[in-house]
Amino acid sequence: MNGRLLLAVSACCALPAFAQQQQKPQVLFSGPPVAAPAPQAAPTSKVTDAERRAVVIAAWDLDVHLVSRDQSFEAHARVTLRNDGEEPLTEVPLQLSSSLHFETIGYQGKRLPFSAAPINSDADHTGQLVEAAIPLPDPLTPKATLTLDVDYGGAIPLTAKRLLAIGAPQAQAEATDWDRISADFTGLRGFGNVVWYPVSSVPVLLGDGAKLFTEIGRQKLLDQDATVALRVTDEFTGEPPNAAALDGRYIPPDKPSSMPSATFPGVITVSLPPTRLGFETPSLFLARRTEIADNGLRVLAGDADSANAHNYIAAAGLAAPLIKTWFGTKSHALATVFALPEPADAPAETGDVLLTPLANTTPQDLAPAVVHALAHAAFFSPRAWLNEGVASFMGTLWIDSTSGHTAAMENLNAGRPALALAEPASPGQGPGEDLLHAVSPVYYRTKATYVLWMLREIVGDKDLQAALQAYKPVQDTDPDYFEHLLNETSGTDLSWFFANWVNQDRGLPDLSIGGVYPSPEAHEQILVAIDIVNDGYAEATVPVTVRGAGTATTTAWVRIPAHGTVTHRMLCPEIPAEVDLNDGSIPEVQASIHRKMLNTTPAQ
Repeated sequence: MNGRLLLAVSACCALPAFAQQQQKPQVLFSGPPVAAPAPQAAPTSKVTDAERRAVVIAAWDLDVHLVSRDQSFEAHARVTLRNDGEEPLTEVPLQLSSSLHFETIGYQGKRLPFSAAPINSDADHTGQLVEAAIPLPDPLTPKATLTLDVDYGGAIPLTAKRLLAIGAPQAQAEATDWDRISADFTGLRGFGNVVWYPVSSVPVLLGDGAKLFTEIGRQKLLDQDATVALRVTDEFTGEPPNAAALDGRYIPPDKPSSMPSATFPGVITVSLPPTRLGFETPSLFLARRTEIADNGLRVLAGDADSANAHNYIAAAGLAAPLIKTWFGTKSHALATVFALPEPADAPAETGDVLLTPLANTTPQDLAPAVVHALAHAAFFSPRAWLNEGVASFMGTLWIDSTSGHTAAMENLNAGRPALALAEPASPGQGPGEDLLHAVSPVYYRTKATYVLWMLREIVGDKDLQAALQAYKPVQDTDPDYFEHLLNETSGTDLSWFFANWVNQDRGLPDLSIGGVYPSPEAHEQILVAIDIVNDGYAEATVPVTVRGAGTATTTAWVRIPAHGTVTHRMLCPEIPAEVDLNDGSIPEVQASIHRKMLNTTPAQ
């Protein structure tokens, strides 16, 4: 090799559309020749997936030290974990990003031996995790907990190795995987992006179906009752960072304890007391930003973003009446828009913080995203289907109020094909996911939005608004809490609905119009009998509309049992010309709108 040492790899499988071609070998390292060491097998982890799944984190107490100019990360973590398996554990696994390393692990004041090995997993932007297998002095019995002291460190630079490995263009990959520590911006989104705190997870790869996203959801579900305490010390040069978000909460940093000099950096701290995580991942964002706040929204803008920031504030003003109507006038934290450093960076959200480049567009165009952020600030639930579903539901309501019902239904139904594909054909032909334990966004976001829309039609706006305004996250410790709350505000027994759509996964309805039979009625009205068929396993209340030959329109909501047929009769003041079943608000196995044109006159 011309006296040079070259290390090359090739990536040629599971490529996305932008890279469906054979990839040439890439030179990863080039340097002077070195003496070859004796061949040694790379260490491999002997931890099983069963052991990884058994470990659940109950609490993190994290003390983090950043040196921004060096992209350096050092941390001490007290990690309380629980054995959720059925067998005692004689050792436990913990994992970190492969750009970090375990230094010491202790238990009850004594150091524990451990072995560390890399494992391939796209839960981290490097495409690998380092896994420590930690033998325990005594077996950890099922449901028992223990607390470990973990010291670890390394560096977290910008990297997009996992996306480059599947053929993503460099710029696109870095705009997606923008997590890093740097002098002007630190952004660490957590598991699924960068694993900067100890976890125990099953290795998953991009391109292997939806396994990565399912594992992200599984981790969030397991950790939703965990508490996180976080203390961050940042050594900085230049101007100190003045904006921080920890675990989805905006927290202003303390004043610098020292300013930088020619020989020493400045020091600034920010902290979060022990706080229930909810359906999130521990996250950390730190930067210097200019704050602009009004209309329930705080925008943390970069130096060149102030004009764009005012458009977000104006968008919040447009959305404020809708937010007030649905969530009342009670005070709540401001929603936060945290400007990302590069204009192509992919937006993300955590808690009531939206991370996004500040777009140069009109307030009207920004309003849907701002409505979503304001809804998160006004309504929080530890349950994913409520926390994410309510925010998405509000976005659909905004479209309905500004662009009309048809546009809102088109927006809602954009996610129906993916939901229909994920749902089992019958409750016995696939596991599905009930909303209380959903780990996939297609359930806790898409299906949840449908569920809230259907509840709105069943109980009405005022009763659903009353339930959302009365909701208390700390009281939601019973799976039936929201159901009982809505029963009280509406005076309606909704147990049938929650049994079909929330507490169990019965799939989707499969509706059709079996037949339409118009006949004369008194006072020159036409009585129309409509056979409505549901071949699915989920019961639903569905809109049925009869349109006359002129301008007359009559709509009724009809409850259709699973695997049942209902004959519903409606009066029409004109000769009926069309019958519509469903308006898109009820997700179905196939199409969500059924139309039957009538060419007959009523029988005499």
